[in-house]
Amino acid sequence: TLEVSESIATVTLNRPEAMNALSIALRWQLYDVIRTVDEDSAVRAVILTGAGERAFTAGIDLKELGSIEGALGSAGSDPVKKNDPAQAIEQCRKPVIGAINGVAITGGFELALTCDVLIASTNARFADTHARVGVVPGWGLSQKLSRILGISRAKELSFTGNFIDAQQALEWGLVNHVVAPDELLPLARKLAGEMTTIDPEFLATYKRLIDDGYAANFGDAIEMEYKLASTANAEVSPEGVEARRKDILERGRKQ
Repeated sequence: TLEVSESIATVTLNRPEAMNALSIALRWQLYDVIRTVDEDSAVRAVILTGAGERAFTAGIDLKELGSIEGALGSAGSDPVKKNDPAQAIEQCRKPVIGAINGVAITGGFELALTCDVLIASTNARFADTHARVGVVPGWGLSQKLSRILGISRAKELSFTGNFIDAQQALEWGLVNHVVAPDELLPLARKLAGEMTTIDPEFLATYKRLIDDGYAANFGDAIEMEYKLASTANAEVSPEGVEARRKDILERGRKQ
């Protein structure tokens, strides 16, 4: 489902009866919705969550995977990735907040890692069961998890398939905040609302700089920043800085 209010798009994985498992149909719909909100100038921030309180998403629908030939083909193994929802989220120019309301398992864990910011309810739990299913990650988990948690913790999760709860995820730096279930979406909307007050073109550029730098080595990433700063900052006027400075001071006093 998709709801847009006050420049914030809330995208909800809505198969609660199936733990919001990512069926082929749901993956296609998610891809289409994310591309739609990315192209909608009225949307400045996105929240991705799951229906109910049991699951963000249990990952790729294993019933389909075990009964339909090629069911995994649209889950990241297609090099063209024409309908890859994970890639659509990563390429979205707007900030995407993952509001993890329940379990995020395997492909669901991967989908969470495509978001820019993760917050979790106390019901959230994370597990990588790729090795237990016998499927290689196709949405980046094998590389992202070690960069976020450190290689030893990432290997522990991936080699055991064990769950970590929301508090452990917070302590390990996987999520930014943990709140009660009824506080999850209000917090997501608060953070998203703050992001909508930033100039959208600047925010898209800044997001791309961070993501591209994260994927590069440190020296190349610093060079990326230097080149962008040299070009973009030359166009900044003293009058513009002064006007924004006053807004920043006023906002700081209210915080």
